[in-house]
Amino acid sequence: MSDASLWAALADPHRRAIVALLLERPRPVGEIVEACGLSQPSTSKHLKVLRDAGLVRVRQDAQRRVYALDPAPIAELDTWLAPYRKLWNTSLDALGRRLDETAPESARATGPVTAPETSTAGESSDEDTSTPSPKD
Repeated sequence: MSDASLWAALADPHRRAIVALLLERPRPVGEIVEACGLSQPSTSKHLKVLRDAGLVRVRQDAQRRVYALDPAPIAELDTWLAPYRKLWNTSLDALGRRLDETAPESARATGPVTAPETSTAGESSDEDTSTPSPKD
């Protein structure tokens, strides 16, 4: 298994959808076919690519093949991505500090901006904002 095969396997949106399904729980091929909306041969080809990349394991359960996610390659990807995640967090923290520094004094004094309150169904309002129905 190489990094290139992992990235190539995950480059396809159908294979990413299969990985997402298997993240929930192991599934037989028939369930994967139904959930992805692909033909059985197409799904099998995608599963073979994922299996060859080491992302999924398969076990035989009577007449069914059940696929499960193999967490080891995902952990390798996570390790590879860690420095980039740190870079993004540092950059986002710096952006947050800069935005705080450049915010107008009045915005800093009042705190975070919140959405105006709206009335919910069943509450009375001082104004009648409803539009008449064609029957009126």
